[in-house]
Amino acid sequence: MTHAVKLDAKLRTLEGKGASRRLRRLESRVPAIIYGGEHAPKSISLALKDLVKALENEAVFSQILTLTVEDSHEAVIIKALQRHPSKGMPMHVDFQRIDTSARITMRVPLHFINQDICVGVKTGGGQITHYTTDVEISCLPANLPEFIEVDMALVDVGSTLHLSSLKLPEGVDIPVLSLGHDHDQPVANVHKSSTEE
Repeated sequence: MTHAVKLDAKLRTLEGKGASRRLRRLESRVPAIIYGGEHAPKSISLALKDLVKALENEAVFSQILTLTVEDSHEAVIIKALQRHPSKGMPMHVDFQRIDTSARITMRVPLHFINQDICVGVKTGGGQITHYTTDVEISCLPANLPEFIEVDMALVDVGSTLHLSSLKLPEGVDIPVLSLGHDHDQPVANVHKSSTEE
């Protein structure tokens, strides 16, 4: 388990909407909270520029982060992020503590590979449709992947890849598949181009 993203945080004592607005406006800091595990929740704040830089990478939402709060280090995941409705700037973050010995459930992005050499597109003149861009997985924190690859190379026209088709890393599973065949949702397919006669 790598903690590639490390963020420094400060404890905050003043809470409420007014205090949060002043924090954002006067100090360029974003209010946040850390919760979960055996410890009490902590109200913290992060430097806006550091958080914005971390959020530039989609993997930040599917990896364990290290938060340094004063002299302590916390292994956390981003559980919720509130953004400004028009500016898109982060307004508040919920971090959840991670127990390294317990399985976690998270959504991770799907990376579609080999679309340029997909047999259904190259030889069949088809088009690729993506039905989803992420998937909910369950695993121990040490096995958490940044993304799941979806290999489109051998998908022919009229074929559909489902969740059960995904090649998962060791120790990773898709909880919804345990609910039965009806929950094996489509991920992508190759269909005939609508412009074909």
